[in-house]
Amino acid sequence: MAPPRRTGGMVYSSELGRTCPTCRQSLTMCRCSANDTRVVGDGNVRVGRESKGRGGKVVTVVTGLPLAHAALGTLATRLKKRCGTGGTVKDGVIEIQGEYRDVIVAELLSAGFKARKIGG
Repeated sequence: MAPPRRTGGMVYSSELGRTCPTCRQSLTMCRCSANDTRVVGDGNVRVGRESKGRGGKVVTVVTGLPLAHAALGTLATRLKKRCGTGGTVKDGVIEIQGEYRDVIVAELLSAGFKARKIGG
């Protein structure tokens, strides 16, 4: 007996990484409506600090937020204004320029998230 045929498309490619099931683009390049409603994080909100690969510059990183991509952008804007600095959203992770872990944790707690600091 032959194995059943798969009806779905590509799930992962070393060229593109993870792909959107709707438009078959990489998740970072996907602009379809299915990507806007999908929750990115796992719910364990972690606020850390990174400096590797950034020329010694420090970046505060917020991961695990249970929000869709559009809501992540709105929250990132709120955090950037609160800290008075720049930042971005990349692959479901908010990056804020500078060392602002205490400020960001306080802001996330006031917004109703259970946030905690990670790292040293």
